[in-house]
Amino acid sequence: MTHKDDRQEFEDHKKAMSLALGRDSEAFNEALELLLTLNKYDYSYLWSWMGVPIIQMPADVMATQEVIWNTKPDIIIETGVARGGSVIFMASLLAAMGNDAGKVIGVDLDIRAHNRETIESHVMAKRITMIEGGSVDDDVLAKVKAEIPPGARVMVVLDSDHSYEHVLAECRAYGPLVTEGCYLVVADTLIGHLTEEQAPKRSQVWYKGNEPLHAVNVYLEENDRFEMDPVLNGKLVLSSSPNGYCRCIKP
Repeated sequence: MTHKDDRQEFEDHKKAMSLALGRDSEAFNEALELLLTLNKYDYSYLWSWMGVPIIQMPADVMATQEVIWNTKPDIIIETGVARGGSVIFMASLLAAMGNDAGKVIGVDLDIRAHNRETIESHVMAKRITMIEGGSVDDDVLAKVKAEIPPGARVMVVLDSDHSYEHVLAECRAYGPLVTEGCYLVVADTLIGHLTEEQAPKRSQVWYKGNEPLHAVNVYLEENDRFEMDPVLNGKLVLSSSPNGYCRCIKP
């Protein structure tokens, strides 16, 4: 018995449903209410990757995996290392894809000794370079650029200080490093949909206007190298970064 090859049909249906979901404001608002409920239990803090806390929503982990698989970057830069799970996650994908030269560069203002030890002792350590300092400081940017070999395909994830001014400064500093076809990912854009009362109470409180979504929108208005991926962002309703996945469309 033979079956029709429906692989393309399956992919077309996925695309159509992702776009439709992205237009469904009622579904988005319902998901937002659920995420606010889950936040009471520090939901994004409950997950790990290869034994290390990743502090990401499962949907964002899957979305980032799709991006890395589809675009095949050689270098992934992430600002905001935290406990290290995210840089380990991305390094493990490069390894699984057989990119022998693939590397993740983690930038953080304060890489705490115990987190550094966790990363440096991990099986993925050889694929990770850590740079400590302010992500938009000139000396830090120079060190980051020095780690990028000529001709490398470069992806950037911005997940450090989520204030509007800092994220916009990071977009302007790191956006030019992203190569055509690769992605600039701006994390925690969900904050742009929250009131001050709804905003999670962390070390700082960000809310609509002073947050990453406002920054990425301004950056896309002033820079024509990027576009929001409507399919990928459309399905990110149970995510901390809806409309944060931007594809580089020009050299």
